[in-house]
Amino acid sequence: MTGYTVSLIVLALATLAMIAVLLRRPDMAASAGGMIFAFFTFFLLPGTALLGGAVQHYEQAKTTEFCVSCHVNQPYVESLYIDDGRFLPAAHFQNKRVPADRACYACHSDYTMFGDVDDKIRGVRHVWHNVLGTWSKPVALYKPYENTACLECHAGARSYEEHPEHRPYLRELLAGSKSCVMCHNLVHEVDKLDRFGRWEPEVGE
Repeated sequence: MTGYTVSLIVLALATLAMIAVLLRRPDMAASAGGMIFAFFTFFLLPGTALLGGAVQHYEQAKTTEFCVSCHVNQPYVESLYIDDGRFLPAAHFQNKRVPADRACYACHSDYTMFGDVDDKIRGVRHVWHNVLGTWSKPVALYKPYENTACLECHAGARSYEEHPEHRPYLRELLAGSKSCVMCHNLVHEVDKLDRFGRWEPEVGE
C-alpha cells in the first residue's frame, strides 16, 4: 500500500468522523465556525478524497497489470513473451523499448492533445464490454492503429529515419498516410501463439 493510498484512507476516515460529529450535534452548524466546519465536512474534504481517488485510479489504469486483469486480455500478455523478434509487442517488451509496467498503455494510448481523455473513454468501454461479456473475439480495435503511437518514440531516431526500408516511404510514414503495420504486420496474433516458442526471462527481469 503506497503512502498516497494511506493518505486517502486517513482523509476518508477523518471525513466520516467529522460527519458523525455533525450528525450527533447538528446545532454546531448554527454558528459561523460551525458552518465552515460543515462546509469542510460535507463538500471540501469529500471532494478532495474523490478527486484523489480518481487520480490514483487514473494512474493505476495505465499499468500492464490492470490491463491484463481482464480474462479476455490474458492471451495478449502471453504475446509479449513470444520468442520471435518479428513480433512487434514481443520485440518492444523484451528489449525494454517500452516500460514493462506500462507496456499496453505505451503503444495503445493516443498521443494527441486530448489523448488521455479519449483513452479513458475507450478504457471505460473495455471494462463495460468485459462486465457484460460482449467483447469481440479476437478483441478488435475501435479504430485503425495509427502511426502517431509509433512515432512518439521513433520519429527523429536515426535508426528509424535512416533505415533503408523506411527511407522510400518516410514522408508517408511520418504523415500517417502509410501505416507501420503495412510491413510490421506480426502483432499480437493471439490465435497463433501455440505455434511459437516462449521466451522465459531470467529471474529478476
